[in-house]
Amino acid sequence: MRTLELLSVPGILGCGTLPSAPLFCKQGKRAEKRSTNPIGKRSLMQQQPERGPESGQRGACTACSVQNPLTLDILFEDDGNGGVFARFTATPALEGYDGILHGGAISALLDTAMARCLQHHAVCGVTGELNVRFLEPVPSTAELVIKAKIQESLPPLYRLRAELCIDGRVVCRGRGKFMAR
Repeated sequence: MRTLELLSVPGILGCGTLPSAPLFCKQGKRAEKRSTNPIGKRSLMQQQPERGPESGQRGACTACSVQNPLTLDILFEDDGNGGVFARFTATPALEGYDGILHGGAISALLDTAMARCLQHHAVCGVTGELNVRFLEPVPSTAELVIKAKIQESLPPLYRLRAELCIDGRVVCRGRGKFMAR
């Protein structure tokens, strides 16, 4: 079996994909922070949870940490049904082919959503397996909604599903197996 490690090159996306990645599970407080996001398009001042070791997030996560200078600054929220969701505007900086979001970036977005869903349920986990189904090309400037939900909970093993949507249409699906730390 071959394994793809998204974090093998500095700056490549992937949250919690390596067993050595430190994860913490304490809930954070809400605070106003200034975004240092050079890639994403969120406003500079807005309400968001504190992030880093004290908040349950991996401090260097490229997708969701404000401590990483290359962050995509994705903020996941409770969907009211046991899952999480986030809105994210893709950017040409994440392109593979011209105008198309890179498959590795899509995989990292889905992986991050599943990891954040587990953290939402006070479970610290690392990715053991990630399967992604690309249903159609994702434009590199699309307005995306990323969703994740736990499908099966057999501690320490968790199976999750995630979706990437554009205008309510599912364009990518992911399934993951996570192990609690």
